[in-house]
Amino acid sequence: MKSTIAENYKRIREEIPEDVSIVVAAKTRTKEEIIEVIDAGAEIIGENYVQEAEKIYQLLGDRAKAVKWHMIGELQKNKINKALRVFDVIETVDSLKKADDINKRAERQERFVRVFIEINIGSEFTKAGVRPEYEAVIELAEHISNLKYLKLNGLMTMGPRAGNPEESRPYFKKTKEFFEKIRALDLPNVEMDYLSMGMSNSYQVAIEEGANMVRLGTVIFGERACSLT
Repeated sequence: MKSTIAENYKRIREEIPEDVSIVVAAKTRTKEEIIEVIDAGAEIIGENYVQEAEKIYQLLGDRAKAVKWHMIGELQKNKINKALRVFDVIETVDSLKKADDINKRAERQERFVRVFIEINIGSEFTKAGVRPEYEAVIELAEHISNLKYLKLNGLMTMGPRAGNPEESRPYFKKTKEFFEKIRALDLPNVEMDYLSMGMSNSYQVAIEEGANMVRLGTVIFGERACSLT
Protein backbone atom coordinates (compact mmCIF):
# COMPACT_ATOMS: atom_id res chain seq x y z
CA MET A 1 0.00 0.00 0.00
CA LYS A 2 1.36 3.41 -1.00
CA SER A 3 2.39 5.71 1.86
CA THR A 4 0.71 9.06 2.22
CA ILE A 5 2.55 12.38 2.07
CA ALA A 6 2.04 12.80 5.81
CA GLU A 7 3.42 9.32 6.52
CA ASN A 8 6.47 9.94 4.34
CA TYR A 9 7.26 13.23 6.06
CA LYS A 10 6.84 11.83 9.57
CA ARG A 11 8.99 8.79 8.77
CA ILE A 12 11.86 10.90 7.44
CA ARG A 13 11.53 13.34 10.33
CA GLU A 14 11.93 10.44 12.75
CA GLU A 15 14.82 8.88 10.83
CA ILE A 16 17.11 11.91 10.59
CA PRO A 17 18.74 13.81 13.48
CA GLU A 18 16.59 16.36 15.31
CA ASP A 19 19.00 19.19 14.51
CA VAL A 20 18.61 18.69 10.73
CA SER A 21 15.93 20.94 9.23
CA ILE A 22 13.79 19.75 6.34
CA VAL A 23 12.96 22.19 3.56
CA VAL A 24 9.98 20.65 1.77
CA ALA A 25 10.66 21.25 -1.94
CA ALA A 26 7.16 22.03 -3.19
CA LYS A 27 7.74 22.87 -6.87
CA THR A 28 4.60 22.06 -8.92
CA ARG A 29 2.82 20.57 -5.90
CA THR A 30 -0.83 21.31 -5.28
CA LYS A 31 -2.40 23.27 -2.46
CA GLU A 32 -3.81 20.03 -1.04
CA GLU A 33 -0.43 18.31 -1.07
CA ILE A 34 1.23 21.21 0.70
CA ILE A 35 -1.54 21.42 3.29
CA GLU A 36 -1.05 17.72 4.03
CA VAL A 37 2.67 18.11 4.65
CA ILE A 38 2.19 21.23 6.78
CA ASP A 39 -0.41 19.44 8.88
CA ALA A 40 2.08 16.57 9.26
CA GLY A 41 4.52 18.95 10.93
CA ALA A 42 6.53 20.55 8.14
CA GLU A 43 8.11 23.83 9.22
CA ILE A 44 9.78 25.08 6.02
CA ILE A 45 8.42 25.19 2.47
CA GLY A 46 10.87 25.69 -0.39
CA GLU A 47 9.83 27.05 -3.77
CA ASN A 48 11.82 27.44 -6.99
CA TYR A 49 9.70 30.10 -8.65
CA VAL A 50 8.42 33.36 -7.21
CA GLN A 51 5.16 33.33 -9.18
CA GLU A 52 4.32 29.81 -8.05
CA ALA A 53 5.19 30.65 -4.44
CA GLU A 54 2.97 33.74 -4.51
CA LYS A 55 0.02 31.73 -5.77
CA ILE A 56 0.39 28.91 -3.25
CA TYR A 57 0.99 31.36 -0.40
CA GLN A 58 -2.30 33.11 -1.14
CA LEU A 59 -4.21 29.84 -1.56
CA LEU A 60 -2.99 28.55 1.81
CA GLY A 61 -4.40 31.49 3.75
CA ASP A 62 -3.50 31.32 7.45
CA ARG A 63 -1.58 28.07 6.97
CA ALA A 64 1.02 29.96 4.93
CA LYS A 65 2.00 31.91 8.05
CA ALA A 66 2.49 28.72 10.05
CA VAL A 67 5.68 27.87 8.14
CA LYS A 68 8.84 29.58 6.92
CA TRP A 69 9.36 30.06 3.18
CA HIS A 70 12.70 29.51 1.45
CA MET A 71 13.60 30.53 -2.08
CA ILE A 72 15.58 27.57 -3.43
CA GLY A 73 15.57 28.41 -7.14
CA GLU A 74 17.41 31.07 -9.09
CA LEU A 75 16.07 34.52 -8.26
CA GLN A 76 15.73 36.92 -11.19
CA LYS A 77 16.26 40.62 -10.62
CA ASN A 78 12.76 41.57 -11.78
CA LYS A 79 11.20 39.18 -9.24
CA ILE A 80 13.07 40.36 -6.13
CA ASN A 81 10.37 42.74 -4.86
CA LYS A 82 7.72 40.03 -5.04
CA ALA A 83 10.08 37.44 -3.54
CA LEU A 84 10.69 39.60 -0.49
CA ARG A 85 6.97 39.66 0.22
CA VAL A 86 6.84 35.86 0.43
CA PHE A 87 10.20 34.41 1.41
CA ASP A 88 11.87 34.44 4.82
CA VAL A 89 15.17 33.13 3.45
CA ILE A 90 16.77 33.32 0.01
CA GLU A 91 19.14 30.37 -0.36
CA THR A 92 20.43 31.24 -3.82
CA VAL A 93 22.64 34.33 -3.64
CA ASP A 94 25.53 33.67 -6.01
CA SER A 95 27.03 37.03 -6.98
CA LEU A 96 27.94 40.45 -5.61
CA LYS A 97 25.39 42.01 -7.94
CA LYS A 98 22.56 39.78 -6.80
CA ALA A 99 23.39 40.53 -3.17
CA ASP A 100 23.37 44.27 -3.94
CA ASP A 101 20.06 44.02 -5.82
CA ILE A 102 18.37 42.20 -2.95
CA ASN A 103 19.80 44.62 -0.40
CA LYS A 104 18.49 47.65 -2.31
CA ARG A 105 14.99 46.27 -2.50
CA ALA A 106 15.06 45.13 1.11
CA GLU A 107 15.96 48.69 2.09
CA ARG A 108 12.96 50.03 0.18
CA GLN A 109 10.70 47.58 1.98
CA GLU A 110 12.44 48.34 5.29
CA ARG A 111 13.03 44.69 6.12
CA PHE A 112 16.03 42.51 6.85
CA VAL A 113 16.60 39.37 4.81
CA ARG A 114 18.43 36.18 5.69
CA VAL A 115 20.39 34.75 2.78
CA PHE A 116 22.59 31.77 1.94
CA ILE A 117 25.43 31.73 -0.56
CA GLU A 118 24.82 29.16 -3.28
CA ILE A 119 27.97 27.35 -4.39
CA ASN A 120 28.17 25.60 -7.75
CA ILE A 121 30.29 22.91 -6.14
CA GLY A 122 30.48 20.74 -9.26
CA SER A 123 31.36 23.68 -11.55
CA GLU A 124 28.48 22.70 -13.83
CA PHE A 125 27.63 25.08 -16.66
CA THR A 126 23.91 24.35 -16.35
CA LYS A 127 23.70 25.34 -12.68
CA ALA A 128 23.76 28.62 -10.83
CA GLY A 129 26.08 29.31 -7.94
CA VAL A 130 29.37 31.01 -7.19
CA ARG A 131 32.38 29.07 -8.46
CA PRO A 132 33.87 26.73 -5.85
CA GLU A 133 37.05 28.68 -5.22
CA TYR A 134 38.05 30.01 -1.82
CA GLU A 135 38.68 33.58 -3.02
CA ALA A 136 35.32 33.85 -4.81
CA VAL A 137 33.30 32.43 -1.91
CA ILE A 138 35.05 34.53 0.73
CA GLU A 139 34.73 37.68 -1.39
CA LEU A 140 30.97 37.20 -1.58
CA ALA A 141 30.70 36.42 2.15
CA GLU A 142 32.65 39.56 3.05
CA HIS A 143 30.57 41.63 0.65
CA ILE A 144 27.29 40.43 2.15
CA SER A 145 28.59 41.12 5.65
CA ASN A 146 28.83 44.80 4.72
CA LEU A 147 25.27 45.06 3.39
CA LYS A 148 22.93 46.61 5.94
CA TYR A 149 19.74 44.73 5.10
CA LEU A 150 21.17 41.24 4.50
CA LYS A 151 22.36 38.69 7.02
CA LEU A 152 24.43 35.78 5.78
CA ASN A 153 23.02 32.71 7.49
CA GLY A 154 24.56 29.75 5.66
CA LEU A 155 25.63 27.99 2.48
CA MET A 156 23.63 26.01 -0.06
CA THR A 157 24.68 23.66 -2.83
CA MET A 158 22.84 21.42 -5.26
CA GLY A 159 25.62 18.92 -5.75
CA PRO A 160 26.02 17.14 -9.08
CA ARG A 161 23.06 15.04 -10.14
CA ALA A 162 24.25 11.47 -9.88
CA GLY A 163 22.48 8.16 -9.75
CA ASN A 164 24.78 6.97 -6.98
CA PRO A 165 24.54 9.24 -3.90
CA GLU A 166 28.11 8.30 -2.95
CA GLU A 167 29.35 10.24 -5.95
CA SER A 168 28.12 13.42 -4.25
CA ARG A 169 30.09 12.82 -1.05
CA PRO A 170 33.34 14.62 -2.02
CA TYR A 171 31.33 17.64 -3.20
CA PHE A 172 29.40 17.81 0.07
CA LYS A 173 32.66 17.45 1.99
CA LYS A 174 34.18 20.35 0.07
CA THR A 175 31.14 22.55 0.69
CA LYS A 176 31.43 21.84 4.42
CA GLU A 177 35.04 23.04 4.25
CA PHE A 178 33.89 26.36 2.75
CA PHE A 179 31.26 26.60 5.49
CA GLU A 180 33.83 26.16 8.24
CA LYS A 181 36.26 28.63 6.65
CA ILE A 182 33.63 31.37 6.51
CA ARG A 183 32.54 30.62 10.06
CA ALA A 184 36.16 30.90 11.24
CA LEU A 185 36.43 34.42 9.81
CA ASP A 186 33.88 35.62 12.38
CA LEU A 187 32.61 38.30 10.02
CA PRO A 188 30.23 40.98 11.27
CA ASN A 189 26.56 40.47 10.41
CA VAL A 190 27.26 36.81 9.57
CA GLU A 191 25.83 33.85 11.45
CA MET A 192 26.80 30.62 9.74
CA ASP A 193 24.00 28.51 11.15
CA TYR A 194 22.91 26.40 8.17
CA LEU A 195 24.54 24.13 5.63
CA SER A 196 21.81 23.33 3.10
CA MET A 197 22.73 20.40 0.88
CA GLY A 198 21.29 17.07 -0.14
CA MET A 199 18.03 16.25 -1.87
CA SER A 200 15.79 13.18 -2.11
CA ASN A 201 18.43 10.83 -3.52
CA SER A 202 21.41 12.16 -1.55
CA TYR A 203 20.21 13.64 1.74
CA GLN A 204 21.55 10.80 3.89
CA VAL A 205 25.08 11.23 2.51
CA ALA A 206 24.76 15.01 2.87
CA ILE A 207 23.85 14.66 6.54
CA GLU A 208 26.83 12.38 7.10
CA GLU A 209 29.02 15.13 5.62
CA GLY A 210 27.65 17.87 7.85
CA ALA A 211 24.41 19.14 6.32
CA ASN A 212 21.95 20.43 8.91
CA MET A 213 19.36 21.37 6.30
CA VAL A 214 18.11 19.15 3.46
CA ARG A 215 15.72 19.91 0.61
CA LEU A 216 13.28 17.07 0.00
CA GLY A 217 10.52 16.77 -2.58
CA THR A 218 10.10 13.44 -4.35
CA VAL A 219 10.84 11.32 -1.28
CA ILE A 220 7.95 13.08 0.50
CA PHE A 221 5.42 13.69 -2.28
CA GLY A 222 6.28 10.90 -4.69
CA GLU A 223 7.13 11.36 -8.35
CA ARG A 224 5.56 14.31 -10.12
CA ALA A 225 2.72 13.45 -12.44
CA CYS A 226 3.65 13.86 -16.09
CA SER A 227 1.40 16.36 -17.80
CA LEU A 228 -0.13 15.30 -21.10
CA THR A 229 0.20 17.68 -24.01
